[in-house]
Amino acid sequence: MRRKEFANMNCSIARALDQVGEWWTLLIVRECTQGTQRFDEFQSELGIARNILTTRLERLIELGIMERFPLEERANTDGYRLTPKGEELYPVLVALMQWGDKWLAPNGKPPTKLVTAKNGGTIEPVAVREKGGRPLSFKDVRFAPGPGATSNTHKVIDNRNERVLGNSR
Repeated sequence: MRRKEFANMNCSIARALDQVGEWWTLLIVRECTQGTQRFDEFQSELGIARNILTTRLERLIELGIMERFPLEERANTDGYRLTPKGEELYPVLVALMQWGDKWLAPNGKPPTKLVTAKNGGTIEPVAVREKGGRPLSFKDVRFAPGPGATSNTHKVIDNRNERVLGNSR
């Protein structure tokens, strides 16, 4: 059974999920951020079947999230690394990790924590913030039509703002 595709939805979240919404995809991206480059390393670290890994890597390359490159230490062998598009998924991974640490860590004890490489400083929680830095909830944000908005998008935005924010403008 083919999964539903969201590429044609006029919603950036749906289109993003169309590319990275399958769980192996983000786990492969996570492995890249941990220095994994070789096919056998991905397979070993993730415990993923070869055929699934092959399919996912090919899709990530097709989408421009990852790229192949020749491994210097292994003749005739390619490695895999994130492209700039793939690297921009890092805050998404950190946000998921922080959410999981808060809500899903066994006994409230996360297995790892992120600190800066330079001095071991604390990493701030990923959050939506206004210009001055104050964290915002979805209840603090009004949607506005962007340049790609359709007439249906305008209706969805108006409906969302009314349901979440009421009449406040």
